Amino acid sequence: MSAGTDWVDGYIRAWETNDPDDIAAIFADDAIYEFSPDDPEALRGREAIVDGWLDSKDEPGDWTFDWEVLVESDDLVMVQGRTDYPNAKLYDNLWVIRLAPDGRATRFTEWYMERDR
Repeated sequence: MSAGTDWVDGYIRAWETNDPDDIAAIFADDAIYEFSPDDPEALRGREAIVDGWLDSKDEPGDWTFDWEVLVESDDLVMVQGRTDYPNAKLYDNLWVIRLAPDGRATRFTEWYMERDR
């Protein structure tokens, strides 16, 4: 497996479990989580990311996520995905993930666009 695949697998595990330890495991202490590029309301720091995640968590089984790694280098991963909330909305996703040498994200930026069903 690659670092990018490992990280996305960890993200999906955290998404499925909503376990604070699973969420914390994929982010560096000083990580930034942006819901859009240059997000003024970005979550800053692992603790804020965990708290923000749990404040707006998705429940297991409420979504599916299909994805592929588009680009990967030592410290950068770009992922294209599709998130389907069958009882709600469908989104196309682009994630840009900056990785520390230990494989945890130092910066996570997502772009998402709602799709018609």
